[in-house]
Amino acid sequence: MQQHTVLVDSSVSPSRIEYAEVFNVAVPFIDQHIDEGRGWKTAIINDDTGDAITYAQLEDRVNRCGNLLRSLAGESSGRVLMVVKDCPEFFFLFWGAIKAGLIPIPLNTLLRAGDYRHIIEDSECAGLVYSEEYRGEVARALAGSDHQPRFILCTEGPSSVADMMEEASAMLAPAETSADSECFWLYSSGSTGRPKGAVHRHRDIVTTCVHYAADTLGVVEDDICFSAAKLFFAYGLGNAMTFPLWVGATAVLSGQRPTPEMTFDIIEQHRPTLFFGVPTLYAAQLRALDETPRNLSSLRCCVSAGEALPADIFRRWQERTGTLILDGIGSTEALHIFISNTAEDYRPGTSGRVVPGYEARIVDEEGDPVKPGETGRLFIRGDSTATHYWNNAERTAQTMVDGWLNTGDTYYQDNDGYYVYCGRSDDMLKVGGIWCSPVEIEGRLIEHTQVLEAAVVGRADADELIKPEAFVVLKDAGDASDALADELLEHCKEGLARYKYPRWVNFVEDLPKTATGKVQRYRLRS
Repeated sequence: MQQHTVLVDSSVSPSRIEYAEVFNVAVPFIDQHIDEGRGWKTAIINDDTGDAITYAQLEDRVNRCGNLLRSLAGESSGRVLMVVKDCPEFFFLFWGAIKAGLIPIPLNTLLRAGDYRHIIEDSECAGLVYSEEYRGEVARALAGSDHQPRFILCTEGPSSVADMMEEASAMLAPAETSADSECFWLYSSGSTGRPKGAVHRHRDIVTTCVHYAADTLGVVEDDICFSAAKLFFAYGLGNAMTFPLWVGATAVLSGQRPTPEMTFDIIEQHRPTLFFGVPTLYAAQLRALDETPRNLSSLRCCVSAGEALPADIFRRWQERTGTLILDGIGSTEALHIFISNTAEDYRPGTSGRVVPGYEARIVDEEGDPVKPGETGRLFIRGDSTATHYWNNAERTAQTMVDGWLNTGDTYYQDNDGYYVYCGRSDDMLKVGGIWCSPVEIEGRLIEHTQVLEAAVVGRADADELIKPEAFVVLKDAGDASDALADELLEHCKEGLARYKYPRWVNFVEDLPKTATGKVQRYRLRS
């Protein structure tokens, strides 16, 4: 097989993937489009500037950026931190580094100086590139760090990456890596502790594109992809970059904070066919659509991840837009979605079935498989999972177990084989001696017409017994009252087993969340 090529046999299920002995993933994602005559086509639409980048321009700038980074890194570690917003430069840096044999590490742009300092020191990076918006946090992190990168660049302004790239060569031979070579890192969000660096290989990107994007979601060359989830998030990295590049489609990027109005404006202007969001955003979009109709007719499908999508949001979205939201679960460690609903096979309120190419099992506290309908911890296995956490052998041993990934999520499988999310293992409640899922209670609360969002945690009562406590965001904050709280309690009692209803209801303006949209229940418990 020719160097840097990958062969996919889709005639079998799951699709069989074969890699050349020498394989650099930048070749099929960047160079191959020129060989296939796609250089003229738009690869990226930058909504912030109105610019469009063709596949030919993308290859040119990836090569120049790779040469620039290689020259600056010298003989150092080759790890390059990216605190970069969603923009074309993200593509140039990420793929330029990989093609040059360096290790790009996209970082959550919402972190603070303390976490950036930890990552700078933990990664011992050769370089750091940031967007102007994050200069202050980056500067504070560097000022307090015991490790100083060999080079520091900004994507804008004088002596920017764009300016320096112009002086670099447009010819770059791909580094001679293999499918199993270290390729890039993704750090966890750090919402419950210091961020951990998950180390991914070249093959991991291809695996998600073949098994999820192509075989499950059906992404094709004619698609236009728009993701509200940002590129630094594993979910967004696939949605807005690797998936469209795999098939030669188009990605729409925006550095703005995702709001209903921002997403609707982009959908109406650029007419994407695929939209990727999180449950919180879909709830807010539905609320906005109640006030002002918008044209979403270009969408053929929507995807949700990050948190379980309540069945009521699925139904309301379908009624309002005529479009499905396909819910699934993925993780930073697995790179993208490994259990998902599909357009042909979906069940509201579940995560769907295992994506082809992956395996899943639900185990009890002793590690033994549970029976259908019983809850347990979800383990998954597939070719996209990270090999280890950098510099963290203890967490690696806890999470990567005999080839399986311990997701830390509690699930059960219903009688029809659909996987039902019950919350993070640490979020499960034992009420009256019986395990109780906060997600189930939240789903019931959201079914009430006046509720926008809900989160449930455990709280000790006067007898020091744990009972559910609800935090509720209303569609109209002015509706909050003791009478409505009582109505919500009755609503839960009518639709849930009696012991599951929340004993307390708190009306709040919003819920604390991570940058990826996950509710931070630990903050509600504190």
